[in-house]
Parts: sequence; C-alpha cells; structure tokens
Amino acid sequence: MSKSPRSYNQFCAIAKALDIIGERWTLLIVRELLSGPKRFKDLQDSLPGIGTNLLSTRLKEMKKNGLLAKGKLPPPAASAVYEIAERGRELEAVVSAIVKWGFSLLGTPNQDEFFRPHWAMQALLVTFDSDAAKEFSEIYEFHISDEIFYLRVHEGKAEGRLGPASHPDLVIIASVNELLTLGFGENQIEYALDKGLIKQGTVEMLCRFIRIFGL
Repeated sequence: MSKSPRSYNQFCAIAKALDIIGERWTLLIVRELLSGPKRFKDLQDSLPGIGTNLLSTRLKEMKKNGLLAKGKLPPPAASAVYEIAERGRELEAVVSAIVKWGFSLLGTPNQDEFFRPHWAMQALLVTFDSDAAKEFSEIYEFHISDEIFYLRVHEGKAEGRLGPASHPDLVIIASVNELLTLGFGENQIEYALDKGLIKQGTVEMLCRFIRIFGL
C-alpha cells in the first residue's frame, strides 16, 4: 500500500506549494534539472546522501505533479533522462531567489562539503550585474574538473549552459579548489595568472567577468 503524501492541509498558496516542493531533496532535484537533462546516475552523483529508493520516489512524485518529464538523449548517447517540465521551469525564479538569499550563508569553502562546478554557474547568474554588462557581448567558458559550462553576456543579459560554447572569448581551465579560490579568495587576477588558469582570452576579459558577475 503506497503512502499518501504529507500535506499541511491549509487553504494557503504557500502551504499548497510546499505540499509539492517542500519535501527534502525536491528543490535540489529541480536545481539539477534546470541546468539540463540528467540521467538517474547523474542525479545520484550530484545528490550524495540520497538513497536510490528515495530518489526514485521523489522523481515519481515530481513527474506526477508535472515538475519533470522523462526523455531520451539523441544518438549516440540515447540514454533515458529526466528533464524539467514547463511547470518545473516556473520554479527557476524561486530557486534563484533562494540562491540569492542563501549566498551570505556560504562563508568560505569547507573542504568537507560536496560541491559540483555547475552550481557556480547558477550562482553567477544570480550575482550578475546587468548595468555593468550593457556595453559588452562576450562568452566565458569554464572547464572545471570533468564539467564544462559557459556564460554568455549580451545586451545586458546573461545566460548559462552546460557544455562547450561555439566561440568562447575567455576560457578558464581550473580544478574545483582553484575555481572556489578564484570566486571567494582575494587578489583574484594575480591568483589566476600565477596558476595559469587563463587558457584563452585576456586578463582584461577576466577583470570584466569578475566585475560583471560581482565576484
């Protein structure tokens, strides 16, 4: 006999929303799918601590509530994946607001805490300064451990995508620790030059990136 989902049983929009997205791990699954389709194993790898059964349960609940759908990657991969549905994509503003609210809670990176590089992409989109970017059109690509993502700035707007860009202006190749130091440390330009993180582009582009994304 299946267990009925818990409910606050309140005639309130917040309570009704939390009946669906308030369960542990649900919003973190949304976070992962907002950056692109994921295989079951991809989700497991990005959500250490969640058991296989619990992840399966959450995915079924989210599919039932219209937050995600099942799809398949094109050949040659042809892998079954989970992807964000339109109802789930409506939570992007909610996730961004939580990222912005929680940014001050991060402090300095803790070596014991799990981190995936593409989370930095989501955080950078929240700290993006549209006024500082109005005069520039550039693409910043990052190779961090086994992940690649890029941020495109154009006409005062920014977007982020997983995977390589067609024609990046600035390419940074770094380890996770180097990325975190670049984001949270001091003397960022000197650090990037010392570590040889700039593989394509100029120091001026990195300075601009740091200014535009409020680092």
